[in-house]
Amino acid sequence: MDYTCVTIADHSYYLAASSTGLCFVGSPDGIFQELVSFYPRATLTPTTSNPILLAAQAQLDAYFKKATHSFNVPLDFTVGTAFQQSVWQQLTQIPYGQTLSYQELATRLAQPNASRAVASAVAKNPLLIIVPCHRIIRADGSLGDFRAGKAFKQQLLELEQADLNSK
Repeated sequence: MDYTCVTIADHSYYLAASSTGLCFVGSPDGIFQELVSFYPRATLTPTTSNPILLAAQAQLDAYFKKATHSFNVPLDFTVGTAFQQSVWQQLTQIPYGQTLSYQELATRLAQPNASRAVASAVAKNPLLIIVPCHRIIRADGSLGDFRAGKAFKQQLLELEQADLNSK
């Protein structure tokens, strides 16, 4: 698995890709161990030339500059269970600037009683920002937990809202 550490919007991010797609976006200013914790058995090879990683970097940069609302880099969800993969795939369908509750996401998956399982799957999302788990909030409107911290989750939601409100 190839990986790199890039600087985007004044923060460093670890990115990793398999031969089939992007499989990891780390927390802003995160440590290498965060990547290792998701892929403890992987052989990690540093690179600066993987086309998937270069595309992900460019798309993340465009996102933070409010130049894009979506990502089209190929994704590799193989680290997750079938249920986690279905949750992560559903996350990619949440429109820019919108939020859903864990319960609403469970209902979209035709498993309305699985909000806790959905929350667990959301928490294990290896692809921050690109698979927008930051758009999932609690039913009462509060943020809920986020691997990169609640302050960063709030920042992402505010970035998207401010961008939509400026148009």
